[in-house]
Amino acid sequence: MTAVLRVGLVGLVGRGATASPTLLQALPAAFMQKCNISGRTMRGGPRVPKAAPYPYKTKNYTVFNSFFDKTSKRFDENSKVICVEGPIAAGKSKFGKELAEELDMQYFPAVDMDLIYINSYGYDMRKLDPELPPSCRSFDVRDFCKNPNHDHAALFQIQMYMLRYSQYIDALQHILSTGQGVVLQRSPYSDFVFMEAMFRQGYISKGARSVYNELRQNTIFELLKPHLVIYLDMPVNAVQQKIKERNLEHETNSKVFSEAYLRDLDMLYKQHYLKDIATHAELLIYDWTAGGETEVVVEDIERIDFAQHEVDAHNKKMADWRFMLETQWCEARIKYCKEKSDLMNYFNVPRFDVPELLRNADDSKVWRDVWYNAPGMKYRPGYNADVGDTGLLTKNKVGINEAI
Repeated sequence: MTAVLRVGLVGLVGRGATASPTLLQALPAAFMQKCNISGRTMRGGPRVPKAAPYPYKTKNYTVFNSFFDKTSKRFDENSKVICVEGPIAAGKSKFGKELAEELDMQYFPAVDMDLIYINSYGYDMRKLDPELPPSCRSFDVRDFCKNPNHDHAALFQIQMYMLRYSQYIDALQHILSTGQGVVLQRSPYSDFVFMEAMFRQGYISKGARSVYNELRQNTIFELLKPHLVIYLDMPVNAVQQKIKERNLEHETNSKVFSEAYLRDLDMLYKQHYLKDIATHAELLIYDWTAGGETEVVVEDIERIDFAQHEVDAHNKKMADWRFMLETQWCEARIKYCKEKSDLMNYFNVPRFDVPELLRNADDSKVWRDVWYNAPGMKYRPGYNADVGDTGLLTKNKVGINEAI
Protein backbone atom coordinates (compact mmCIF):
# COMPACT_ATOMS: atom_id res chain seq x y z
CA MET A 1 0.00 0.00 0.00
CA THR A 2 1.07 3.60 0.10
CA ALA A 3 3.81 5.14 2.15
CA VAL A 4 1.01 6.49 4.30
CA LEU A 5 0.64 2.91 5.47
CA ARG A 6 4.34 2.26 5.61
CA VAL A 7 5.21 -0.06 8.47
CA GLY A 8 8.58 -1.45 9.51
CA LEU A 9 8.32 -5.21 9.94
CA VAL A 10 11.77 -5.53 11.45
CA GLY A 11 10.38 -5.62 14.96
CA LEU A 12 8.16 -8.56 13.99
CA VAL A 13 10.40 -10.71 11.84
CA GLY A 14 13.89 -9.65 12.82
CA ARG A 15 16.49 -7.52 11.06
CA GLY A 16 17.52 -8.88 7.70
CA ALA A 17 14.65 -11.40 7.65
CA THR A 18 11.84 -11.51 5.15
CA ALA A 19 8.20 -11.31 6.17
CA SER A 20 6.50 -14.55 5.26
CA PRO A 21 3.20 -14.67 3.33
CA THR A 22 1.59 -16.23 6.41
CA LEU A 23 2.67 -13.32 8.58
CA LEU A 24 1.50 -10.75 6.04
CA GLN A 25 -1.87 -12.46 5.80
CA ALA A 26 -2.17 -12.35 9.57
CA LEU A 27 -1.58 -8.61 9.76
CA PRO A 28 -4.66 -6.39 10.21
CA ALA A 29 -5.82 -4.10 7.43
CA ALA A 30 -3.80 -1.18 8.78
CA PHE A 31 -0.58 -2.95 7.77
CA MET A 32 -1.49 -4.03 4.25
CA GLN A 33 0.28 -1.91 1.69
CA LYS A 34 0.45 -1.02 -1.97
CA CYS A 35 3.65 0.55 -3.17
CA ASN A 36 3.30 2.92 -6.12
CA ILE A 37 1.33 6.09 -6.82
CA SER A 38 -0.86 5.80 -9.92
CA GLY A 39 -2.28 8.43 -12.26
CA ARG A 40 -5.59 8.51 -14.15
CA THR A 41 -3.97 7.31 -17.36
CA MET A 42 -2.44 4.26 -15.71
CA ARG A 43 -5.69 3.38 -13.92
CA GLY A 44 -7.89 4.17 -16.91
CA GLY A 45 -10.13 6.47 -14.86
CA PRO A 46 -10.74 7.94 -11.42
CA ARG A 47 -10.07 5.87 -8.35
CA VAL A 48 -12.86 4.08 -6.51
CA PRO A 49 -13.00 5.25 -2.88
CA LYS A 50 -12.88 2.61 -0.15
CA ALA A 51 -15.11 4.50 2.27
CA ALA A 52 -17.00 7.78 2.28
CA PRO A 53 -14.84 10.77 3.33
CA TYR A 54 -15.23 11.86 6.94
CA PRO A 55 -16.68 15.43 7.14
CA TYR A 56 -13.73 16.75 9.14
CA LYS A 57 -14.44 20.41 8.31
CA THR A 58 -17.81 20.36 10.04
CA LYS A 59 -17.51 17.46 12.48
CA ASN A 60 -14.81 16.97 15.07
CA TYR A 61 -12.90 13.70 15.31
CA THR A 62 -12.47 12.56 18.91
CA VAL A 63 -11.39 9.48 20.82
CA PHE A 64 -15.03 8.43 20.92
CA ASN A 65 -15.35 8.75 17.13
CA SER A 66 -12.22 6.66 16.67
CA PHE A 67 -13.98 3.58 18.07
CA PHE A 68 -16.43 3.65 15.17
CA ASP A 69 -14.53 5.37 12.34
CA LYS A 70 -11.11 3.88 11.66
CA THR A 71 -8.48 5.76 9.70
CA SER A 72 -6.57 3.32 7.51
CA LYS A 73 -9.71 1.93 5.82
CA ARG A 74 -9.72 4.95 3.50
CA PHE A 75 -6.09 4.69 2.38
CA ASP A 76 -4.93 3.58 -1.04
CA GLU A 77 -1.73 3.88 -3.06
CA ASN A 78 -2.26 7.62 -3.62
CA SER A 79 -2.76 8.56 0.04
CA LYS A 80 0.41 10.60 0.12
CA VAL A 81 1.69 14.14 0.68
CA ILE A 82 3.44 15.73 -2.31
CA CYS A 83 5.11 19.15 -2.08
CA VAL A 84 5.95 21.20 -5.17
CA GLU A 85 8.94 23.49 -4.63
CA GLY A 86 11.01 25.79 -6.77
CA PRO A 87 12.12 29.38 -7.30
CA ILE A 88 9.79 32.33 -7.74
CA ALA A 89 7.78 32.36 -11.00
CA ALA A 90 8.85 28.83 -11.94
CA GLY A 91 5.30 27.74 -12.80
CA LYS A 92 4.56 25.82 -9.59
CA SER A 93 0.86 26.76 -9.46
CA LYS A 94 0.02 25.52 -12.94
CA PHE A 95 2.05 22.36 -12.49
CA GLY A 96 0.65 21.64 -9.02
CA LYS A 97 -2.95 21.93 -10.20
CA GLU A 98 -2.32 19.65 -13.18
CA LEU A 99 -0.51 17.11 -11.01
CA ALA A 100 -3.29 17.03 -8.42
CA GLU A 101 -5.91 16.53 -11.12
CA GLU A 102 -4.00 13.68 -12.76
CA LEU A 103 -3.40 11.92 -9.44
CA ASP A 104 -6.91 12.57 -8.08
CA MET A 105 -5.43 14.50 -5.17
CA GLN A 106 -6.51 17.65 -3.33
CA TYR A 107 -4.54 20.75 -4.35
CA PHE A 108 -3.47 23.28 -1.71
CA PRO A 109 -2.31 26.54 -3.35
CA ALA A 110 0.42 28.80 -2.01
CA VAL A 111 -0.61 30.72 1.11
CA ASP A 112 -0.61 34.51 1.26
CA MET A 113 -1.38 37.21 3.80
CA ASP A 114 -4.99 37.47 2.61
CA LEU A 115 -5.61 34.54 4.97
CA ILE A 116 -4.85 36.92 7.84
CA TYR A 117 -6.16 40.22 6.50
CA ILE A 118 -9.44 39.17 4.86
CA ASN A 119 -11.89 37.98 7.50
CA SER A 120 -14.67 35.40 7.28
CA TYR A 121 -17.06 37.95 5.79
CA GLY A 122 -14.71 39.14 3.05
CA TYR A 123 -13.78 42.39 4.78
CA ASP A 124 -10.19 43.46 4.11
CA MET A 125 -8.66 44.42 7.44
CA ARG A 126 -5.95 46.39 5.62
CA LYS A 127 -8.55 49.14 5.22
CA LEU A 128 -8.01 49.86 8.92
CA ASP A 129 -4.40 50.95 8.47
CA PRO A 130 -5.14 54.73 8.56
CA GLU A 131 -6.67 54.26 12.03
CA LEU A 132 -3.73 52.25 13.38
CA PRO A 133 -0.30 53.32 14.67
CA PRO A 134 2.64 52.42 12.37
CA SER A 135 3.67 49.43 14.52
CA CYS A 136 0.26 47.79 13.99
CA ARG A 137 -0.33 48.34 10.29
CA SER A 138 -0.55 45.57 7.72
CA PHE A 139 2.45 44.28 5.82
CA ASP A 140 2.24 41.76 3.00
CA VAL A 141 4.35 40.58 0.07
CA ARG A 142 3.66 43.77 -1.89
CA ASP A 143 4.94 45.87 1.00
CA PHE A 144 7.98 43.62 1.35
CA CYS A 145 8.81 44.03 -2.34
CA LYS A 146 8.55 47.81 -2.00
CA ASN A 147 10.54 48.06 1.21
CA PRO A 148 12.35 44.86 2.26
CA ASN A 149 14.23 46.70 5.02
CA HIS A 150 11.02 47.64 6.82
CA ASP A 151 10.79 46.73 10.50
CA HIS A 152 7.80 44.51 9.68
CA ALA A 153 9.71 42.29 7.25
CA ALA A 154 10.67 39.80 9.96
CA LEU A 155 7.13 39.53 11.34
CA PHE A 156 5.86 39.09 7.78
CA GLN A 157 8.05 36.03 7.22
CA ILE A 158 7.20 34.57 10.62
CA GLN A 159 3.51 34.92 9.75
CA MET A 160 4.12 33.26 6.37
CA TYR A 161 5.68 30.31 8.21
CA MET A 162 2.66 30.17 10.52
CA LEU A 163 0.30 30.16 7.53
CA ARG A 164 2.23 27.37 5.81
CA TYR A 165 2.27 25.42 9.06
CA SER A 166 -1.48 25.86 9.48
CA GLN A 167 -2.15 24.83 5.88
CA TYR A 168 0.03 21.74 6.25
CA ILE A 169 -2.04 20.68 9.27
CA ASP A 170 -5.14 21.14 7.10
CA ALA A 171 -3.55 18.89 4.49
CA LEU A 172 -2.87 16.21 7.11
CA GLN A 173 -6.47 16.52 8.29
CA HIS A 174 -7.62 15.92 4.73
CA ILE A 175 -5.50 12.88 3.99
CA LEU A 176 -6.21 11.18 7.32
CA SER A 177 -9.96 11.88 7.15
CA THR A 178 -10.62 11.14 3.49
CA GLY A 179 -7.74 8.98 2.24
CA GLN A 180 -7.23 11.40 -0.65
CA GLY A 181 -3.64 12.45 -1.25
CA VAL A 182 -2.63 16.11 -1.26
CA VAL A 183 -0.42 18.33 -3.41
CA LEU A 184 0.91 21.48 -1.74
CA GLN A 185 2.74 24.43 -3.24
CA ARG A 186 5.64 24.92 -0.82
CA SER A 187 5.49 23.77 2.80
CA PRO A 188 6.64 24.83 6.28
CA TYR A 189 9.71 22.64 5.77
CA SER A 190 11.10 24.90 3.04
CA ASP A 191 10.03 28.23 4.54
CA PHE A 192 13.37 28.76 6.31
CA VAL A 193 14.97 29.26 2.88
CA PHE A 194 13.27 32.65 2.59
CA MET A 195 14.05 33.76 6.14
CA GLU A 196 17.71 32.83 5.71
CA ALA A 197 17.97 34.61 2.35
CA MET A 198 16.37 37.71 3.87
CA PHE A 199 18.90 37.61 6.70
CA ARG A 200 21.85 37.25 4.33
CA GLN A 201 20.66 40.28 2.35
CA GLY A 202 20.34 42.37 5.52
CA TYR A 203 16.54 42.60 5.39
CA ILE A 204 16.10 41.23 8.93
CA SER A 205 18.19 41.32 12.08
CA LYS A 206 20.11 38.54 13.74
CA GLY A 207 17.68 38.67 16.65
CA ALA A 208 14.62 38.23 14.41
CA ARG A 209 16.31 35.30 12.70
CA SER A 210 16.94 33.78 16.13
CA VAL A 211 13.24 34.10 17.03
CA TYR A 212 12.22 32.46 13.76
CA ASN A 213 14.59 29.55 14.29
CA GLU A 214 13.33 29.08 17.85
CA LEU A 215 9.72 29.04 16.65
CA ARG A 216 10.59 26.59 13.91
CA GLN A 217 12.42 24.30 16.32
CA ASN A 218 9.40 24.42 18.62
CA THR A 219 6.85 23.49 15.95
CA ILE A 220 8.19 21.66 12.90
CA PHE A 221 8.70 18.29 14.59
CA GLU A 222 4.98 18.03 15.33
CA LEU A 223 4.22 17.40 11.65
CA LEU A 224 4.57 14.39 9.35
CA LYS A 225 7.07 15.05 6.59
CA PRO A 226 5.99 14.73 2.93
CA HIS A 227 6.36 11.50 0.97
CA LEU A 228 7.54 13.20 -2.22
CA VAL A 229 9.09 16.57 -3.04
CA ILE A 230 9.19 17.79 -6.64
CA TYR A 231 11.61 20.64 -7.31
CA LEU A 232 11.20 22.71 -10.49
CA ASP A 233 14.69 24.05 -11.08
CA MET A 234 15.55 27.20 -12.97
CA PRO A 235 18.74 29.31 -13.19
CA VAL A 236 18.73 32.78 -11.68
CA ASN A 237 18.73 34.63 -15.01
CA ALA A 238 15.71 32.60 -16.12
CA VAL A 239 13.92 33.41 -12.85
CA GLN A 240 14.48 37.12 -13.41
CA GLN A 241 13.14 36.80 -16.94
CA LYS A 242 10.04 34.94 -15.72
CA ILE A 243 9.41 37.67 -13.14
CA LYS A 244 9.49 40.25 -15.92
CA GLU A 245 7.19 38.18 -18.11
CA ARG A 246 4.45 37.78 -15.52
CA ASN A 247 4.60 41.55 -15.05
CA LEU A 248 3.32 41.97 -11.50
CA GLU A 249 3.99 45.57 -10.54
CA HIS A 250 5.24 44.86 -7.03
CA GLU A 251 7.73 42.32 -8.43
CA THR A 252 9.03 44.02 -11.58
CA ASN A 253 9.72 47.29 -9.77
CA SER A 254 11.19 45.66 -6.68
CA LYS A 255 14.82 45.72 -5.61
CA VAL A 256 14.26 42.49 -3.67
CA PHE A 257 14.70 40.10 -6.57
CA SER A 258 18.32 40.96 -7.17
CA GLU A 259 20.75 38.40 -8.51
CA ALA A 260 22.29 38.09 -5.02
CA TYR A 261 18.93 37.37 -3.31
CA LEU A 262 17.85 34.85 -5.94
CA ARG A 263 21.24 33.12 -5.81
CA ASP A 264 20.91 32.82 -2.04
CA LEU A 265 17.48 31.22 -2.47
CA ASP A 266 18.86 28.82 -5.07
CA MET A 267 21.81 27.83 -2.89
CA LEU A 268 19.73 27.43 0.28
CA TYR A 269 17.18 25.28 -1.52
CA LYS A 270 19.74 22.97 -3.06
CA GLN A 271 22.43 22.76 -0.40
CA HIS A 272 20.18 22.75 2.66
CA TYR A 273 16.48 22.09 2.14
CA LEU A 274 16.64 19.46 -0.63
CA LYS A 275 19.62 17.75 0.97
CA ASP A 276 17.79 17.48 4.28
CA ILE A 277 14.31 16.53 3.05
CA ALA A 278 15.79 13.81 0.81
CA THR A 279 16.69 11.85 3.95
CA HIS A 280 12.96 11.30 4.49
CA ALA A 281 11.09 11.90 1.24
CA GLU A 282 11.53 10.80 -2.33
CA LEU A 283 12.89 13.66 -4.43
CA LEU A 284 12.42 14.52 -8.11
CA ILE A 285 14.24 17.49 -9.66
CA TYR A 286 13.47 18.88 -13.13
CA ASP A 287 14.99 21.62 -15.24
CA TRP A 288 11.88 23.77 -15.70
CA THR A 289 13.54 26.65 -17.57
CA ALA A 290 11.46 25.98 -20.66
CA GLY A 291 8.57 24.44 -18.74
CA GLY A 292 7.76 20.75 -18.86
CA GLU A 293 5.09 18.11 -19.31
CA THR A 294 3.11 17.08 -16.26
CA GLU A 295 2.47 13.68 -17.86
CA VAL A 296 6.21 12.96 -17.93
CA VAL A 297 6.50 13.79 -14.23
CA VAL A 298 3.54 11.52 -13.45
CA GLU A 299 5.25 8.66 -15.29
CA ASP A 300 8.35 9.20 -13.17
CA ILE A 301 6.25 9.27 -9.99
CA GLU A 302 4.59 5.99 -10.95
CA ARG A 303 8.03 4.35 -11.17
CA ILE A 304 8.92 5.20 -7.55
CA ASP A 305 8.85 2.07 -5.43
CA PHE A 306 7.80 3.28 -1.99
CA ALA A 307 7.87 -0.30 -0.69
CA GLN A 308 11.69 -0.20 -0.66
CA HIS A 309 11.46 1.89 2.53
CA GLU A 310 9.20 -0.54 4.33
CA VAL A 311 11.32 -3.12 6.14
CA ASP A 312 14.62 -1.56 7.25
CA ALA A 313 14.02 0.23 10.55
CA HIS A 314 17.29 2.15 10.08
CA ASN A 315 16.02 3.74 6.88
CA LYS A 316 14.83 7.28 7.68
CA LYS A 317 12.77 7.56 4.52
CA MET A 318 9.03 7.59 5.25
CA ALA A 319 9.76 7.00 8.94
CA ASP A 320 7.09 9.52 9.98
CA TRP A 321 4.42 7.39 8.35
CA ARG A 322 5.28 4.01 9.90
CA PHE A 323 2.52 3.39 12.42
CA MET A 324 2.31 -0.16 13.73
CA LEU A 325 -1.26 -0.04 15.03
CA GLU A 326 -4.60 1.29 13.86
CA THR A 327 -4.88 3.16 17.15
CA GLN A 328 -1.75 5.13 16.24
CA TRP A 329 -3.34 6.24 12.96
CA CYS A 330 -6.41 7.36 14.87
CA GLU A 331 -4.28 9.21 17.43
CA ALA A 332 -2.50 11.08 14.64
CA ARG A 333 -5.85 11.97 13.11
CA ILE A 334 -7.13 13.30 16.43
CA LYS A 335 -3.97 15.34 16.84
CA TYR A 336 -4.34 17.15 13.52
CA CYS A 337 -8.14 17.31 13.33
CA LYS A 338 -9.16 18.10 16.91
CA GLU A 339 -6.04 19.63 18.42
CA LYS A 340 -4.96 22.08 15.73
CA SER A 341 -5.35 25.06 18.07
CA ASP A 342 -3.00 23.34 20.54
CA LEU A 343 -0.41 22.88 17.80
CA MET A 344 -0.69 26.54 16.79
CA ASN A 345 -0.16 27.51 20.43
CA TYR A 346 3.41 26.24 20.12
CA PHE A 347 4.14 29.53 18.38
CA ASN A 348 3.68 31.32 21.70
CA VAL A 349 7.37 31.50 22.53
CA PRO A 350 8.05 34.57 24.72
CA ARG A 351 10.86 36.69 23.31
CA PHE A 352 11.17 40.34 24.31
CA ASP A 353 14.67 41.09 23.04
CA VAL A 354 13.87 41.89 19.38
CA PRO A 355 12.43 45.42 19.01
CA GLU A 356 11.00 44.97 15.49
CA LEU A 357 8.80 42.12 16.73
CA LEU A 358 7.33 44.13 19.62
CA ARG A 359 4.71 46.85 19.97
CA ASN A 360 4.09 48.96 23.05
CA ALA A 361 1.01 48.69 25.26
CA ASP A 362 -0.60 51.89 23.99
CA ASP A 363 -0.30 50.82 20.35
CA SER A 364 -1.65 47.38 21.23
CA LYS A 365 -4.73 48.86 22.87
CA VAL A 366 -5.44 51.03 19.82
CA TRP A 367 -5.02 48.01 17.56
CA ARG A 368 -7.38 45.88 19.64
CA ASP A 369 -10.06 48.58 19.82
CA VAL A 370 -9.95 49.18 16.06
CA TRP A 371 -9.45 45.57 14.92
CA TYR A 372 -12.25 44.03 16.98
CA ASN A 373 -14.77 46.70 16.05
CA ALA A 374 -14.38 46.10 12.32
CA PRO A 375 -17.27 44.48 10.40
CA GLY A 376 -17.62 40.84 11.42
CA MET A 377 -14.93 40.96 14.10
CA LYS A 378 -16.84 41.54 17.34
CA TYR A 379 -17.79 37.89 17.78
CA ARG A 380 -17.04 34.47 16.32
CA PRO A 381 -18.06 33.89 12.68
CA GLY A 382 -21.80 33.28 12.51
CA TYR A 383 -22.59 35.51 15.51
CA ASN A 384 -22.15 38.99 14.04
CA ALA A 385 -25.50 40.68 13.51
CA ASP A 386 -23.80 43.75 12.04
CA VAL A 387 -22.89 41.79 8.90
CA GLY A 388 -26.16 39.91 8.56
CA ASP A 389 -25.87 36.85 10.82
CA THR A 390 -29.27 35.71 12.05
CA GLY A 391 -30.76 33.20 14.51
CA LEU A 392 -28.24 34.16 17.18
CA LEU A 393 -30.48 33.12 20.09
CA THR A 394 -30.79 29.54 18.85
CA LYS A 395 -27.16 28.90 17.95
CA ASN A 396 -25.25 26.75 20.40
CA LYS A 397 -22.23 25.58 18.42
CA VAL A 398 -19.10 27.27 17.14
CA GLY A 399 -17.00 26.29 14.17
CA ILE A 400 -14.06 23.90 14.48
CA ASN A 401 -10.48 24.39 13.35
CA GLU A 402 -10.60 28.16 13.67
CA ALA A 403 -6.88 28.45 14.25
CA ILE A 404 -4.94 30.29 11.55
